[in-house]
Amino acid sequence: WCITCKVNERLVLHTDRMQRRFEQAGVEYMVADWTRYDPAITELLAEFQRNGIPLYVLYPADPNQPATVLPQILTTDIVMQALDSL
Repeated sequence: WCITCKVNERLVLHTDRMQRRFEQAGVEYMVADWTRYDPAITELLAEFQRNGIPLYVLYPADPNQPATVLPQILTTDIVMQALDSL
């Protein structure tokens, strides 16, 4: 995985605070492993006009609402604000 992914995971996504917030918000955290360039992941990247990782997408519970694409470099505040907007 890329260094940006690892830093985002360590400093933001895999912290106890964020894990608690995900649980409170009912968020299911998922990771797509693109190390073997899976065509389904490549298609998803293209859907969001990206040609590589990281890509962080927050899907609302209502499938009729649009997904939110987060920046490649995350902060706790950025993710918390995105969760608050759900």
